[in-house]
Formats: sequence, structure tokens, C-alpha cells
Amino acid sequence: MFPTSCQIALKEWAVTVKALDRGEQILLLRKGGIREEGRDFQVLYPEFLLYPTFEHQKEELLKETYHPDLHTVLSQGYDKANITFSHWARVEEVIELTEQEKVDTLSPYHIWTQDYAQKRLHWKPRHPLSIMLLRLYQLEEPRTVPYLPGYSGCKSWVQLSQDVSLGNLTPILTDEEFSSKVSKVKGALGL
Repeated sequence: MFPTSCQIALKEWAVTVKALDRGEQILLLRKGGIREEGRDFQVLYPEFLLYPTFEHQKEELLKETYHPDLHTVLSQGYDKANITFSHWARVEEVIELTEQEKVDTLSPYHIWTQDYAQKRLHWKPRHPLSIMLLRLYQLEEPRTVPYLPGYSGCKSWVQLSQDVSLGNLTPILTDEEFSSKVSKVKGALGL
């Protein structure tokens, strides 16, 4: 059963949302933003809207095959007065990693460079890197809400000032496709 609306959003690079939308990736790497509550990342909400962000996306942080996607995202620009949501996600599982070799085995399953993934692991070394396995759904139609200053900053979670109607949600991947991708990720980790 799905909710009819959502008021929680997780910030993620717009280029990553594009890869998730195409079903090329089902995971997010999280360690926490600079202004994270508690100073480290926690999966506070199992379901949320994806809030596409445009800060910090850089070509050198992405595998070369995803550079055109970044150029497309950046060339389209964005409306600084509004946020448009097109996807809702459910966390299927969170895996915490502390070993670089485990993070390295995930390279085929995400768009970031190995160097970027390693830097995420080694930032705040006393905290594990959270690997969020997401089941992604497309909203019935994109929903736009006004941007508020409280949404800014290097933080992962945003409590929106209003509910966003989800409409009928359509899974990006079929159950079989999603299960297969989860098995491959977990297999790479030896789980």
C-alpha cells in the first residue's frame, strides 16, 4: 500500500536522480551533510520524495559515461523559486560499510567515480558509509512546491512545508528487475 502524499524529501544530485529514473542505479551512498542533524547521516525516514539538487555536481566526480547526463542536467537549469518532485522512494535496505574493498566492489552499480566513493567512505572515518537500496517510483505527474530558505544547506533531509500529492505511483523497475539488481549488489558485497 502506498501513501497518497508525502512531506519528507531527501536531497540528491539531479544527475543521480536521472540515473535512478532510468533504473541504472538502485543505491545511494550516504555519510551525511555538513549541517546534518547529529553531524552524521541516519535513515530517518523509510519513504520520501527525491529532491533533485544542483550544487556540488562535478564532472570529475562522475564516471565518464555520465558526463553527458550532467551536461544535460546543468544546461536545462532549474527554477530557484520552486522545487519540482517527480519521484518517490522507499528504502528497501540499508547496508553499512567500513571497508574500502567492499565500497570498491560497488563501482559497477553506481555513476560515481571510485575516487569519489572512497572519499565518501573516508570522510568522518569513525562513521560507516550507508548504502541505501531504494525502490523508486515515478509520481503520476511532477509536483512543484515553492522553495523556502529553510530547505537550503548541506543537509540530507528536508521537511516540506506542505504535503505533496503522489497520485498513482509507477515503479521504475519491475519486481523481478529490482530483485535482480538487489541480488547483484548484495552478491558483490558477499551478502
